[in-house]
Amino acid sequence: MKEQMRVVLEVMEGAEEGRKDEMEQSNEFLNRYLDCDKICIQCHDNPDADALASGYALYCYYKSRGIDVRFIYSGSNRITKSNLILMIKELKIPIEYVTELPECDLLMTTDCQYGAGNVTLFEAPKIAMIDHHQCGLMQNENVCIKSNLGSCATVVWSLLRHTGYRVSDDINVSTALYYGLYMDTSQFEEIYHPLDKDMRDELPRDEMLLFRLMNTNLSLTELTIASTALTKRIYNEQYHFSVIPSGQCDPNILGIISDFVIQVEEMDACVAFNPNPGGYKLSVRSCIKEAKANELAEFLCEGIGNGGGHLTKAGGFIALHSFEKAYPGMEMAEYLSERIRKYFDSYTIIYAKNYEMDKSTMKQYLKKPLPVGVVVATDFLKEGTPVLIRTLEGDVDVIVEDDLYFMIGIEGEVYPIRKEKFERTYRFVDAEADMKMEYAPTVRNNIDGAVYQLMERMRTCVAAGETKIYAKELDRNVKIFTAWDENKYYRGVVGDFIAMREDDVHDIYVVRRDIFLKTYEEID
Repeated sequence: MKEQMRVVLEVMEGAEEGRKDEMEQSNEFLNRYLDCDKICIQCHDNPDADALASGYALYCYYKSRGIDVRFIYSGSNRITKSNLILMIKELKIPIEYVTELPECDLLMTTDCQYGAGNVTLFEAPKIAMIDHHQCGLMQNENVCIKSNLGSCATVVWSLLRHTGYRVSDDINVSTALYYGLYMDTSQFEEIYHPLDKDMRDELPRDEMLLFRLMNTNLSLTELTIASTALTKRIYNEQYHFSVIPSGQCDPNILGIISDFVIQVEEMDACVAFNPNPGGYKLSVRSCIKEAKANELAEFLCEGIGNGGGHLTKAGGFIALHSFEKAYPGMEMAEYLSERIRKYFDSYTIIYAKNYEMDKSTMKQYLKKPLPVGVVVATDFLKEGTPVLIRTLEGDVDVIVEDDLYFMIGIEGEVYPIRKEKFERTYRFVDAEADMKMEYAPTVRNNIDGAVYQLMERMRTCVAAGETKIYAKELDRNVKIFTAWDENKYYRGVVGDFIAMREDDVHDIYVVRRDIFLKTYEEID
């Protein structure tokens, strides 16, 4: 276990009150419509697995509450894909193809937005929406759009948990939601939000049916699409990356294409993309430690979509209206090629183990005595247990040792620390820690699967005010390979702070700007 691994929790934009209001609205969203006599749930035209799964779960929930509910889709084409036909049949999904909206008090769209180009427009007395794509409208109490989640199935699962509805009691619904997430994240390769990971880990499923579904989702037509895309690849010799345009296809086909290309000897990174309703889907791969696939995906989608995933495999979605507004007249292949070049040009790489910081350009700081949290690992876990720390930014694997503590910062950021360093740097207090976070960090026992909420076991402490650091504001993006982990870098962007402990010149790390300004004070 590396004693000072820092995991920075990315928080949602906006004021804290706005986030609180949004969370409260999410908690009561589905129950807001329990007084309806008839509900129609509509997914987008040409439904995929995620649309079927999210709509099916909503159908089952409202049916269990005694409401007359129907699950529908429309458009010029009926469902023909073999995996979707098998999914509908085996999971007994009661979806209906319609050309007119059945009588209802409420039309609820799922995995799409009412009035968008990928869903047939029906006039209805009342509209509600649940989706995970980029929001093309102002949200209100009848709209629940979580564009930071990997699937609409996850949005629905999260909403259902707040109602007390036990998804896990129905193996068909549970399997559908699992498969919806699996397909919309290219077989979990582009999964990055902790709620997506929680659903994946917690849902029971019919493993034999999933095996059949996973082996019936590639048609001869899609095989042709993949082979054609490979012949149209664009290769950059300077940075050894490739951009691969593809025809319209399911997201998992893009994953197959990018998985194949990244195996080429000369290739360090690649991005396969194709047009989708409302924008472009990306599948990103990297095989060098200096470029994380999830970070590259975020960079490509910055300001015009959303992206994320794993260190080597990631994905994203770029909204068409946002792209055309920001880059008028530019082709997507040209944009991706230029953006990837900019990504590789935009960072200074620091290997802390052998790096000498120039202290003359830095100022000295002390950590403010703000109440933060600490959890002693052996209070609830046995020594030697492999565990996974789950935060909004990602997962970290560690082994429990007798002196392992988990530090929890003011915005939920988590990092392991040794008992000796904790006692030298912090002291316990009775005050309450004022913490605001989008996702409360958890620890998962990798042996038995038990999940523990760190906040429930947290004690409050403050910095002792003895350990000084040198720090300065970044004027250029950096990637730091720390002395305690030479295989994973920690990113700092312009405006963040690069810091070094006074008592260890090779303990170099990055602190996000807003967190640094809240937690450190300059020494006069």
